[in-house]
This record gives sequence, structure tokens and C-alpha cells, in this order.
Amino acid sequence: MARPKPWEVDDELWAVIEPLLPKVERRARHPGRKRHPDRLVFQGILFVLHTGISWEHLPQELGFGSGMTCWRRLAEWTEAGVWPRLHEVLLAKLRGANALDFSRAAVDGSHIQAFKGGPKTGRSLVDRGRTGSKHHVITDATGIPLAATLTGGNRNEVTQLIPLLQAVPPVRGKRGRPRRRPDVVLGDRGYDHDKYRRLVRDLGVKPLIARRGTEHGSGLGNQRWVVERAFAHLHWLRRPRIRWEIRVGIHQAFLTLGRAIVCWRRLKSSADLIPQPEPATSASPSGVRR
Repeated sequence: MARPKPWEVDDELWAVIEPLLPKVERRARHPGRKRHPDRLVFQGILFVLHTGISWEHLPQELGFGSGMTCWRRLAEWTEAGVWPRLHEVLLAKLRGANALDFSRAAVDGSHIQAFKGGPKTGRSLVDRGRTGSKHHVITDATGIPLAATLTGGNRNEVTQLIPLLQAVPPVRGKRGRPRRRPDVVLGDRGYDHDKYRRLVRDLGVKPLIARRGTEHGSGLGNQRWVVERAFAHLHWLRRPRIRWEIRVGIHQAFLTLGRAIVCWRRLKSSADLIPQPEPATSASPSGVRR
């Protein structure tokens, strides 16, 4: 059997997404053209997310609708706040499956090119001064992305340490109060500033940040590598890898949707690792199983 394409939405994933989408009632008078099915349009958005193709080049033979239809639906759902809610729902499912570890978190930033400029761009300090943006991500101890922020390419990563911790949503999934803060946050030497250490402690989180001027080998890299893997998973999706959108909201929508896709894949893989109970066997009157 052919392996499903990554933009094909199965019934299980659609059952999570559909309740989050705003309901649009068709007008009784002058209804106009029938609205393209949401599920197909969502697959068109995923196709652009995975391939990085331009909206106008979206193949019509796939049946996902035109590129403009998919773009408008993405903007509509972004304005309705669908993607952050989807991310929160999947984080809650991961926590309920004991696949989320708040014992520590890791933070890091990654520069991306922004060819068309726009808000939250700047001259990169690592890419010969080219215009770019930065993705800043915080993950749990296993590399699941909890939150992300977007800044210009000239912003220092330490400035996003507190915004990242504050951007982590309240994660439900278990009885009791939602979990929002990790116990410990790990950062490399780019986050070495005593002012921010104090601010992190004020949030009830312990900072473990490497000191500048010290020799390598502190051991933090053995735990921080998970955030680098999270960037690899996010930027494996081609659309967030390069910022083509001038509008900040559209690029952030792709970034949030990408985090949700990473969470969904982890949820599916963790479900596959859980052993299934063996079917009950019937017993004969003599007590011998058969």
C-alpha cells in the first residue's frame, strides 16, 4: 500500500481540527458559489507548508481549491485563532499520554532569510547583513515545541527568554491545575546575563545558562540538543524555512501550524509505542484456555 502523503489528513487528525474551525453559514438569499470543503482546503494549506510552493502554483488537479482560496482560508482561520488552539489541544493530549516533560525546558534561536522584508525583519549578524528574521523556540525536555516567537534578524536571543517563558500556554490533559512553567530552563552562552537570570527566577523557574568565558564541557549540551532537533523538524517543513510573507500574521500562522504538526507526529509515535492489551481468550468448562 502506498505511503500517505504528509499533507493528507486522516479522520483522526480531522476530528481534532474540525471543531476548532469557525462555522460559516451559507446565506439563504444570494448564496453565491458553494464554499470549498474545509478539509480539502486545509490539505491545500498543508501542501504549501510542506513543499514551500507559491500559492499561485498550487496544482489544481489535487482538488484542494485555488491558491487564493487556500490563502484566504488561512487568513480567516488565523484571525479566528485556530492555530494556537490546535497547538494547545495537542499539547494537552501529549500531557495526558505522559509524553510531555516539564522537568526542564530548552531555548534557542535560529536565523531565517526574509527576501521580501516586512515587519520583524532586520540585518542579520550571521548572514552577511542580509535581511532576515529569527525564530525563537522553547521546548520541553524531550524536544516538543511549547512556544515560539518571531523577531528581526538583528535581535539578540536573550531578549526573547522571558517572552518565550510567558508564551507557553496553560497545558491541560491531567487532573488539577494546568501546567505552564517548566522547573528549569536551559540556555547557551547567548543567554548569559544576570538580569535575565533574576527575571527567570521571578517566574518560578530555575535558570541553567552557560557562562561566557568558561571552557566547554559543562554538560548542558547533552540536554539542550533537543531544541536543535525541534528546529530541524520545524524547518524540515519548507515554508517556515524561508520567510516569503510580508505579513507577519501569515508567517506566524505557518510557524504555529508547524509546531502543531510536530506535536501530532509525536503523539502518533507515542501512541504506537504503547503496548496494546492482548485480546481476552475464552476458557473451556474444564478451565483450559483455547
